[in-house]
Amino acid sequence: MTRWKITIEYDGSGFVGWQRQAVGMSVQQALEQAIESFSGERPTVMGAGRTDAGVHALGQVAHFDLARPSAPATVREALNHYLKPVPAAILVAEPVDDSFDARRSAVGRAYLYRIFNRPVRPVIDRGHAWHVSARLDADAMHAAAQSLVGRHDFSSFRAAQCQAKSPIRTLDRLDVTRVGDEVHLHVAARSFLHNQVRILTGTLKLVGEGKWSAEQVAAALAACDRTVAGPTVPPHGLYLTEVVYPVKEPAS
Repeated sequence: MTRWKITIEYDGSGFVGWQRQAVGMSVQQALEQAIESFSGERPTVMGAGRTDAGVHALGQVAHFDLARPSAPATVREALNHYLKPVPAAILVAEPVDDSFDARRSAVGRAYLYRIFNRPVRPVIDRGHAWHVSARLDADAMHAAAQSLVGRHDFSSFRAAQCQAKSPIRTLDRLDVTRVGDEVHLHVAARSFLHNQVRILTGTLKLVGEGKWSAEQVAAALAACDRTVAGPTVPPHGLYLTEVVYPVKEPAS
């Protein structure tokens, strides 16, 4: 039996989310069906993060166990062949130690939120970035975001249905930059609360519009009350860009 680690790219608009659902195709289900078509086996695919419906991934990571002996290139190409009907692809497939767990072994996760910021709605990028027509002040958003970096109680920035036992999280990075007609939010932490990045984005957007000050963002954080923070922005601007794992020291 071999444990496989796969890195996956997918367009979330084609799925009901990462996790299997009673109705609709999930990323997990698509992967499990591709593995069964390739190997005849039916392993459970465990992901590093349960992205919601509409959320995309550039570097999602998952693992599964397979009895069939195969080369890494064979696993990648075979799964990509059977994934062709859906908007997902395996970027890397590699055998790993049995102790590897895509979710529990991760020490960091990074997300990108894309705001398409021009008066004219996007056509090519429709469904892949959130359109905001009024020009946003990205510098003001970045400055306000820095009060959110570090270890805090993020109760104001978690969904009501969040099942995490604790609202305490440590944001390692929250940068806001303008890239042409887009405003990008880059967020990194060991783990996130449900909808945390989307609520952070909705709050900082108020700053970019000039409706909120940096002091109001800090006050919302301190309040530990979801009703005082900004709205939850749409999922289609969000991308899971990277999952980070400990670097193993080479054998001496």
